[in-house]
Amino acid sequence: MLTGSFLAFLLLGPPVSAPSSYESEIAAWRAEREARLRADGGWLTVAGLFWLKDGDSRFGSDPSGEIVLPAAAPSHAGVLTLHGSETSFRLEDGVAASIEGKPVTGGVLHADTSDKPDVLSMGRLTLQVIERGGRYGIRLKDMDSERRKTFPGLKWFPVKESYRVVARLEPASGMISITNILGQVSEMPRPGHLVFTLGGKELTLDPVLEAPDATDLFIMFWDPTAPKETYGAGRFLYVDLPKDGKVVVDFNKTYSPPCAFTPYATCPLPPKQNRLPVRIEAGELAPAEPAH
Repeated sequence: MLTGSFLAFLLLGPPVSAPSSYESEIAAWRAEREARLRADGGWLTVAGLFWLKDGDSRFGSDPSGEIVLPAAAPSHAGVLTLHGSETSFRLEDGVAASIEGKPVTGGVLHADTSDKPDVLSMGRLTLQVIERGGRYGIRLKDMDSERRKTFPGLKWFPVKESYRVVARLEPASGMISITNILGQVSEMPRPGHLVFTLGGKELTLDPVLEAPDATDLFIMFWDPTAPKETYGAGRFLYVDLPKDGKVVVDFNKTYSPPCAFTPYATCPLPPKQNRLPVRIEAGELAPAEPAH
């Protein structure tokens, strides 16, 4: 005679174990990551980047302008003027726009590197001045972008707790040179070397501080899963500041840089010392469709 539990086994198969608390933590982190990507103003909405030249640049949907916006914008929306390090704007009569919800017709647009950056909103479109190595441009975001509407979702390696390692921070003073995809080089402070063991091999990564008062360490790295499985230029990872000289490095939380989702980002590239010789089969896989 078949018992109820054995009959259930035959009909339903072996019981599926509930995810561990660690797997649930990673699942929640990944859900938040995708939500930020899909959100209004997220990287999937970035639809253009226009580098400014000194003087006036006309912007609008008219293709004769220097900054050509989607058809949702007025044909002649206004003029942007770069003078030294200051960018100002003037809207044409009847053009509706706002900054922080307040209607505007003109003024100065502070860049993303300033203490109080400005975002000029025009319906579903936003314009923001970005500064990169003394070069100024206009980043366009479109809340109704095709990339955002058709994005199939993120894909990941399976969660493996073995890719959560404890590293020791070996002191190392000075700055390291970081190159971005534009070829510009900036110097970033390096608090030390992260030394850890993975798969029986001792490895080293150099993190950087993005700001003097940063509350975490930023890691840019490359490994041989690129470019077939992960984004070709490398991946990013944030970790907590060291405690008693130790840092938890969780590769299950690695993710693709913005350049994996839009050709209009200006991503930093991993320094040569952060090119790992081993495969890191953890974290975010490359997007289904290349950005370039």
